[in-house]
Amino acid sequence: MTLSTELWIVIGAVFAMVFLLSQAMIIPVFGESRKTRKRLRARLGEIERELGAASFSSLLREKYLRELSPLERTLENLPFMAGITDMIEQAGYSMLAHRLALISLAAGSAGALLAWVFLHHVLLALLAFAVCAAVPFMKVSNARAKRLLKIEEQLPEAVDMMKRALRAGHPFSGAVKLVSEELEAPLGKEFDTTFADLNYGNDVRRAMLGLLQRVPSVAVMALVTSVLVQKETGGNLAEILGQISSVVRGRFRLERKIRTLSAEGRLSAWILALVPLVLFIVISLTTPDYLPTLTKDPFGQKMIIFGAISGVIGILWVRKIIRIDV
Repeated sequence: MTLSTELWIVIGAVFAMVFLLSQAMIIPVFGESRKTRKRLRARLGEIERELGAASFSSLLREKYLRELSPLERTLENLPFMAGITDMIEQAGYSMLAHRLALISLAAGSAGALLAWVFLHHVLLALLAFAVCAAVPFMKVSNARAKRLLKIEEQLPEAVDMMKRALRAGHPFSGAVKLVSEELEAPLGKEFDTTFADLNYGNDVRRAMLGLLQRVPSVAVMALVTSVLVQKETGGNLAEILGQISSVVRGRFRLERKIRTLSAEGRLSAWILALVPLVLFIVISLTTPDYLPTLTKDPFGQKMIIFGAISGVIGILWVRKIIRIDV
């Protein structure tokens, strides 16, 4: 191996470890179990088949598609664009899906071009393309996660507000309207869309299933399920909503407690992952003649590769340990 190839290995190892570490630390330490996420996805699939093209959100999508140019309409109708559109809407953005895809493609191309101009290495150019192309989607995905978390935090207050409105004698649609007027975005906006769905002519079932389709959350699924069961079997909806509010609040108390208890583990992950990188930088600055002994020797090169792989495995393992299903 030449020295440049060795440097590419080191740069790639550093990048992989830092990238995975940042992703491991950004993702919340609590989350829904794999079985719960699978059940939620299955439920959303049933909703899509049940609602079809008659839902309020579907009609809105058809309306804005008709206002696009033929080329934009063709791009938006590509099969994989529907998932991107859902992610963008759940993140609270109004960008069209094909524009996000084009921005991602442009960012990836720019990153690959810069990597090729300065480094003249095909693998690093491809790596730069993949990273830069993923950045826009990562930003939208991060915004989506924060928005869903904010909605779940607002949900107990919304449920309590609906409970008080129902006890005061308001109809269910009036309770939904009250929440949409009193609560701030993003949950207030979602309830406003639900109220518009009810006014549009859909029944409570379709309106609530549309809310769950726009906000794929276990807490929202509990609310929607309780409302639909009450509408089909009867019962005191205000009392049911009070119980749902207590469950959601208890879930958040548990999540905050878990985050506090796992803070030490997350700090340990930062330290364990950054110590080799910091040590490498310090040695390269203080004694630059020391590292070539490691990088030029074939056995040292194998040690670098083994250390990088071990670091990535360690980060993934720590991430699995500190992420607790609730």
